[in-house]
Formats: sequence, structure tokens, C-alpha cells
Amino acid sequence: MTQGKSTNMDKIIYLDNNSSTPMDPRVLAEMMPYLTDKYGNAASPHKLGKYLDTVIETSRKKIADLIDTNTEEIFFTAGATEAINMGLRGLVRPGKHHIITVQTEHPAVLETCMYLEAKGNAVTYLSVDSDGLIDFEELELAFTPYTALVCVMHVNHDTGVIQDIERIAEIAHAHGAFFMTDGSLSVGKLPIHARSFIDILTFSAHKFYGPKGIGGIYFGSEVPLKPLIFSGGHEGEARSGTLNVSGIVGMGKAAELAASQMYEDEERIGKLRDILEQQLLAIGGTKLIGSKKYRIYTTSTIRFDGIDSEYIVQKLDDICVSNCSVLRYFEAAPSPVLQAMGLSKDEACNALRFSLGRFNTAEEIGQTVEAVGEVIKQLHNKNRYGEIRI
Repeated sequence: MTQGKSTNMDKIIYLDNNSSTPMDPRVLAEMMPYLTDKYGNAASPHKLGKYLDTVIETSRKKIADLIDTNTEEIFFTAGATEAINMGLRGLVRPGKHHIITVQTEHPAVLETCMYLEAKGNAVTYLSVDSDGLIDFEELELAFTPYTALVCVMHVNHDTGVIQDIERIAEIAHAHGAFFMTDGSLSVGKLPIHARSFIDILTFSAHKFYGPKGIGGIYFGSEVPLKPLIFSGGHEGEARSGTLNVSGIVGMGKAAELAASQMYEDEERIGKLRDILEQQLLAIGGTKLIGSKKYRIYTTSTIRFDGIDSEYIVQKLDDICVSNCSVLRYFEAAPSPVLQAMGLSKDEACNALRFSLGRFNTAEEIGQTVEAVGEVIKQLHNKNRYGEIRI
């Protein structure tokens, strides 16, 4: 570790993969021709346009294969946030104006639901237990004759907790409601069989080693599709706007790579995560947050008792981790996810999220454990376990 603030990005140890993954070099290589020579508009009727349209459909097929569905049910968006808006806002209608979701959803879901409430729709926000899991009995009791949709994320962004979306979908369908899930942190990392039980699935390429600015939405064939953007009739009139060819190519390549090495990634990353977690939890005053059993292999969120995690983030300097805060215009607030799980605001401010990815190494994990341990040791020695805030 270098002392003071470093500007050399080559020295960065990146453990914030839940926020965004680095682009796989193979993805960038696949994209480059479409950022330079093959620059046309895929909707154009000339030779280049027709060629690009074929390229887009090839990429669509790779994405459909990754989540086990048909190409006709995949639509491209600018990312998961747009896709979530498209799914939630498109399904409420007269007579079906009630949505069931969870208090621990991503702000893209929660803020869209609040917008819909302001427009006269009804939303039920389910609670979670201390492990971050919903109660199925509470879900059963939440339905009304007006329920249009149940929206529950697959993998939580702050804790990595995995909800049992297959059972949730079964309950939703038994009540005549559609089931939607935010797959931002599961697509490309966990096997997903969308056509089996999911009605709407949203995802973003930059969460599975693809480029930023491109994502998508899966709509089951029985789901009424209502576009948010009009002009040009792109994507079968589902989502107008000139297609981001290079981004779509990149997401297709990322999907292809994810499908081919998903189990290899899980084994290698999971081992590194377990080593990191075991050694960090050996530090006094630490506790794992969220379910240990139902959790994705990339993520470990740990509470450091009595220490403001923002202080640790700043002290780590070249090691990028997250303090789970909600960032709004660069002003941080304690994670509502952790508070919904029963932590106080102060306790939520003690949490650090370590999210590993494809390019992390055992050496980086060792350096991280050493650096975190040194920061904690210095703080304890200086303050005798007192609360530190900056």
C-alpha cells in the first residue's frame, strides 16, 4: 500500500464489483470494429445497415441463450434502470393498479413505485428478516383483487442475499399476478431459466463484465408490453431510439463469456470470497450481515462495530470497497437495505461491502485483509474502540 492519495490507477484493488464490473478485454475487442469502421445505423436499409441488424440479432441470441428464453422476448434498453421503469410503469392499468415489492429493493424500483403511488396507484412494501429474506406468509396476505405485479429482486446489491424467486413467482401466479425480478446482480453469474417462471427480467451489461450504457428487459409472451419511449418503432415498437450497436455487441459477448465460464467463475471467486470473509471476521468486533446460506458467491458485507465505514473506505485509498450508502448527487446516507434488516442508522454506517469479480486475485485478497486489519488496529489503539466519524 502506498501512503497518501494515489493517482496511479494501475495500483487499484477493485472490490466493488456489485457497483460495476470492469469490462472484460475480450468484450472490448469484440466491440472495437463497431466503434470505428462499422459505424452505421442498424435501422438503415442499405448494405451496412442490414449487416448491423444481423449482428444485433446474433447478440440478442447470445443474451437469450444466457437466460434461457427466446430472442423475440429480449428488448434492449440503456440499462437496468430504464428497464425497471419500463416493466413497472407498463403493467399498472385500470383495475390492476396494485404492486407488491420489498423494502430492500434497489432505488430504481423503490423510486419508480413511489412515483406510481403519487399517480394514484397502490404499492405494498414487504419487510425482510435479519437475514434479508422475505416472509412468504406476509407475501400471501399482501394480495388484493387489484394486484398486477410482484416485483422482487433476485440478488440484493448491498448484501448479496438471494431471494427464492421461483417460489415467489409461484405465489404471484397463483394469485393471478405477474412476477418481475431485477436480475442486475444475477444475470451472468447464476443460472436463470426465465421462460420457466419469470414474466419480466431486467439486467445491465456493466454488471457482468460488459459496457456501461446498455441493458435489457425480458418480457414473457403473455405480458402486455407498454413502451415508455416513442419515435421510430425500434425494437418492435417496444423501445424507440437508434440502437447502440457497439454496446449490444459488447453485451452479447459478455453474455457468451458468462455462459461459457459461469461455473468456473463461481468456484474461483467463491473461494477468494470465503478466504477474505473468514480472515476479516477473525478481526475483533466484526459480524457478517445477511444470510450466510442464501447469498451469492461474490459478496461479503461485514459490520465493524463502532467504526464509521466511510473512514475505512478513505483510509484504504487504493482498495475500492463500498460502505453500502445510498448515493444521491454525491451525498451519502445510511443504507435503507441494512436498516430494513433491523440495523440502526449507526450500525448501518459500520458496514463495508466487499464484492469480488472475475479479475481479482489471491494476492489482492491478502493485501486487502492486511490493509483493513491495519486500519482497524490503528483506530482501536488510538481511540480505545470509540466511535470514529469523519
